[in-house]
Amino acid sequence: MKILMVAIPNHHFFQWVNQLKNSGYEVFWFDITDGGPKSNKINWVTQLKNWKLKWDFPLRSTIKKLTPKLYNFIQRFNDNNVSNAFQKKLELIKPDIVHCFEMKLSGLPILNVMNKNKIPFVYSSWGSDAFYFKQLGVTKKQLKRFYKRVDFLITDCKRDYKMVSNNGFDNTFLGVFPGNGGLEVDASKILSISKRNTILIKGYDDGVGKASKVIEALLLVPKKLIQDKKIVIYSADKIIQTLVKNSKRFSELPITIYSRYKFIQNKELLTIMGKSCIHIGNSISDGMPNALLEAMAMGTFPIQSNPGGVTEEVIKHGENGFLINNPLNEKEIANHIIRALEDENLINSAKKFNVNFINKHYNRFTLQPKIEELYKTVKNKTL
Repeated sequence: MKILMVAIPNHHFFQWVNQLKNSGYEVFWFDITDGGPKSNKINWVTQLKNWKLKWDFPLRSTIKKLTPKLYNFIQRFNDNNVSNAFQKKLELIKPDIVHCFEMKLSGLPILNVMNKNKIPFVYSSWGSDAFYFKQLGVTKKQLKRFYKRVDFLITDCKRDYKMVSNNGFDNTFLGVFPGNGGLEVDASKILSISKRNTILIKGYDDGVGKASKVIEALLLVPKKLIQDKKIVIYSADKIIQTLVKNSKRFSELPITIYSRYKFIQNKELLTIMGKSCIHIGNSISDGMPNALLEAMAMGTFPIQSNPGGVTEEVIKHGENGFLINNPLNEKEIANHIIRALEDENLINSAKKFNVNFINKHYNRFTLQPKIEELYKTVKNKTL
């Protein structure tokens, strides 16, 4: 079976694809961005790159750096059209299945090509894809046109299946699966509650992510509760780095910041989660956050926003975590942080429940044969 994947270069995509490594399927990846070199994370996959430039002219990188306006003008004539490039790869490979990950960046650019054929088309909804489509610049007309062509749907939460269905999708739903294909956890890195002294924060603040409200909330937490804690902020946007730098309160605390633009190895992040007492993720739109699932898997108490009711699919408020009702209310977030830090029994009971829950429902090894089977289902239904 030949499967043509269409996606941006993304860690979660690579993890999903690697679930098929020993499946016997012939897997191809069309990098919709054509960005960077081939990835060694999926070196067993045939990677379709270097399609974008008609001519890689001398000093191209220098011109791009020094005179970006001139470079952009040149590229108006030097870039290959994505539809034409994808059509050529499609004709060359003749795949049994095309699977795109995310609608705006990967699905819509190839839609005109897919509308000219009857190849089974699988779509994985990611992040804010279905929930926040208008704000992401996708019109209702584009949305419905795309859903009409999709033959098979995979979502990372129940919420998005309902939303896609309400917007016109009426074909086959393959189920809810984590966007990365499942979690692989090193249990030896899951420390006891008594050994956890880190407050871990996801630092996205990009319009959708609202880490700045978490930073403001921490300033409302009594000093005695956090003075012996380490604070780690990962995937931090520049505005978060600036907020922390300009705060006298934070200058008195041990804080480590990992920039959003400096990659942190997933294993390193999981290790930090395994020694963190709480993990805070805050946004006004998201799918099922992979970082949330990873934090729960490592026994970290989650405090998480709940856009569209997605997070309540895995968190029962006050039992195995706290749901942020209003992601723009720093006082509410501060109250959740205070309650968690003051109640060690709650954190401990949540740890036991969450580690078992994630292992039962999101274990990578358990999901691997199910993911392989998805593609057999697609092929059998279209024979």
